[in-house]
Amino acid sequence: MKILIVGDIVGRPGRNTLKEYLEKYKDNYDFIIVNGENSAGGFGITEKIAEEFLSWGVDVITGGNHSWDKKEIYEYMNNSESLLRPFNYPANVCGKGYTIKEKNGVKIAVISLQGRVFMNVVDCPFVALKNLVSEIKKITPNIIVDFHAEASSEKIALSKYMTGEISLLYGTHTHVQTADERIYKEGTAYITDVGMTGSQNGVIGTIAETVINKFLTSLPQKFDIAEGNEFLNGIEIDLDTNTGKAKVIKRVNWERTKQE
Repeated sequence: MKILIVGDIVGRPGRNTLKEYLEKYKDNYDFIIVNGENSAGGFGITEKIAEEFLSWGVDVITGGNHSWDKKEIYEYMNNSESLLRPFNYPANVCGKGYTIKEKNGVKIAVISLQGRVFMNVVDCPFVALKNLVSEIKKITPNIIVDFHAEASSEKIALSKYMTGEISLLYGTHTHVQTADERIYKEGTAYITDVGMTGSQNGVIGTIAETVINKFLTSLPQKFDIAEGNEFLNGIEIDLDTNTGKAKVIKRVNWERTKQE
């Protein structure tokens, strides 16, 4: 099974880039996952946007620390099997932290998880993931984890802790694609960050001048979304769905303006 993972969709430029890429290439994939927590103006996601993503061929939308920024999403998130928030938030928080989707007769589990280093205080991702995976493995060996975290060390440590137990652990949140994709000998694929989908003209998707001014003054700023020079960042993996082991992992970098 060939699976596409797309990094954090940032605002309208990111959404438009995702749409154009999927119009061209979605038939190349059996299963598609995107991170949507920055898709509505850079902060959060709306029901309309989530439904658009699903109509374009996306199977699962993962989240992160901005999952709840648009309060209108709360009820939708509670009722959706396709829109996830990080699993290791308190149990009474709205939304679901994982889903198991059946596609072409194959069950794929997708887990959204958040780190703790330089992030909000949440339950231990190591303990939470270990316990959840032990239950999911009774249903399917095909387990994919979006680890929304700041620190590379935390991401690498969790991937090694879960090596052989899951199919793929990939990082999101930093919006910068890393070049350390690998498959461990036990069959688990890993990359520290899949990157972002949106404008490369700014700073991690927002207008550069505003971010620079924030660093120069330490004063609050209103972050607006950058436009132009738009790229889609992500990864492709080939998954042996009988064993849950990854066979290939490959980075994806697609420039919208070139119109391949």
